[in-house]
Amino acid sequence: MPQATGLPTVVIVGRPNVGKSTLFNAILGQRKSITGDEPGITRDRIIGDAVHFNRPFQLIDTGGIVPEDAEWIPAQILKQARVALDVADQIIFLIDGRTEITSADRDLAQILRRLGKPVTLAVNKIDVAKRESLTTAFFELGFKDVLSVSAEHRLGLEELLDHVTRDFTEVEPEDPEEKAGKLRPIRVSIIGRPNVGKSTLLNAMVGGERAIVSPIAGTTRDSVDEHTIIDGREYVFVDTAGIRRKGKTHLMAEKLSVVMARRNIRMAHIALLVIDATEGPVGSDATIGGYAHEEGRALVICVNKWDLLPENKRKEFEQNIRDEFKFLDYAPIVFLSAKEKKGINSLFRHIATVYENFDKRVTTGELNRFVDMLKLERDRRIYFMTQPSVRPPTFVLFMDRGEALHFSTERQVINRIRKKFGFDGTPIVLKIKARRGPKDARA
Repeated sequence: MPQATGLPTVVIVGRPNVGKSTLFNAILGQRKSITGDEPGITRDRIIGDAVHFNRPFQLIDTGGIVPEDAEWIPAQILKQARVALDVADQIIFLIDGRTEITSADRDLAQILRRLGKPVTLAVNKIDVAKRESLTTAFFELGFKDVLSVSAEHRLGLEELLDHVTRDFTEVEPEDPEEKAGKLRPIRVSIIGRPNVGKSTLLNAMVGGERAIVSPIAGTTRDSVDEHTIIDGREYVFVDTAGIRRKGKTHLMAEKLSVVMARRNIRMAHIALLVIDATEGPVGSDATIGGYAHEEGRALVICVNKWDLLPENKRKEFEQNIRDEFKFLDYAPIVFLSAKEKKGINSLFRHIATVYENFDKRVTTGELNRFVDMLKLERDRRIYFMTQPSVRPPTFVLFMDRGEALHFSTERQVINRIRKKFGFDGTPIVLKIKARRGPKDARA
């Protein structure tokens, strides 16, 4: 079963639109949370790993908290924040230094004081010297540690991190040779249309309420990461925002979330394409699967909500998928119910197998014996074949000339490679090399 990392945890909390995601990104040094002028952009809790002067820690960005708001989404944001606060070793309570203290600030301060955990009040948007005096007004909230910062301009971050991580354990930097030999985490991106059950699947896989789940399409906007250890190997599961067609995306936050979902596909090793069993495979599913295919990512097709359909429909449903997604014929299909946690063990087994194939290498000797059995177009001749890289498996065919193979011949070669060596779940890249240069193909 999945296990959590053992790093100390720093949690950023605050009401909406005070700059939590900007601070989170500034500390991590990368754009992981979506930032913008629309309040309430971050909804789930977002996790990243950070290091300050050899003191590693886990950083959590939470959604904007309005304690007394009875609406469903704000209530779930508060619920997610409470989960993060339960594991927090240090809390950064971020507040907007350019506004007066609000009732939401006071309510949240009261919640934090009750926790009995170390809280640092960070007064944000103090980006010029004349605003420093504004900080003193916030001592009224009852916290002894009050620091001014400007997350956008990266001012005061060193002092903030010095203070927050002062009791964290320092570790020796990893030896470059040891680091090179260490197995990297396997990144698994959960992709699909809005409201097909991606967040429910993430929760089922990691064994907890990690992401907000609701019947409201588009609830997930940021990509939600969860580090877990399965059978001694670290995995990073990434729940991405539901990808809509361009014409269906209007809000700035939704547009950014789609861009970041595409980016997370590119950064992943494996994509889990989630399909709603009650709706069947549709054109948008094929488009999203195509994104993973184009990026050369390994793929598992997950048919979610299968508990709502009769079991005798399985073969028919699988054939419909194969008919709709002909270009994804290498991807295994797993039928599951994320809500009921059925089929999750089978999915884990498929993920392990698919990654093994994604990282598989065939020796040149085996490939050249394979080439001897290949019959291509009459006017084309292949001399030998190598596999220069993996993730995805890439093969170079050294031929009499460098023009691309006819589509049918290309498919024939790839299918023969699969039949001989496996590679279920991963696209295969072919490169044709001759005097006039390489031509690429992926299938």
